[in-house]
Amino acid sequence: MTRRLDYNQVAPNGAKALGGVYGYVLQSGLPAELVDLVYLRVSQINNCAYCLDMHTRELLKRGVKIEKLALVQAWEEGGSLFSEAERAALAWAESVTLVAETGVPDSAYQAAREVFDEKQLVDLTIAISLMNSYNRMAISFRNTPQAVLEA
Repeated sequence: MTRRLDYNQVAPNGAKALGGVYGYVLQSGLPAELVDLVYLRVSQINNCAYCLDMHTRELLKRGVKIEKLALVQAWEEGGSLFSEAERAALAWAESVTLVAETGVPDSAYQAAREVFDEKQLVDLTIAISLMNSYNRMAISFRNTPQAVLEA
């Protein structure tokens, strides 16, 4: 696949605005590994090769074991590999990402609120929304995954 255009060059202020949200999420206080797991799961749902590659690499750099990464897509069966907070974040990420299908039901909200306080849940939802935006940009404009560039 050929990259369609470089949106960072075409609309640098828009890309910078997304980067500002990314910076906010980084300083939000949410654990970085949890956020990266959510980014990976959202990217799996959206089938974004560029972001899958990026977040897998980031999690490996953080020392997350490949066995855990291999089970992110099936986290519900991952048992103790995933903490209570990670399971809650991944469930919330799925419901929010699939909003057209799920409507983000009250049961999903209540489950997330049992683990996250108000600010954490808002920050997590911002992170989920941001990754959905990045996935749509990368897929729409055919960003090339690093793994393809290295092949």
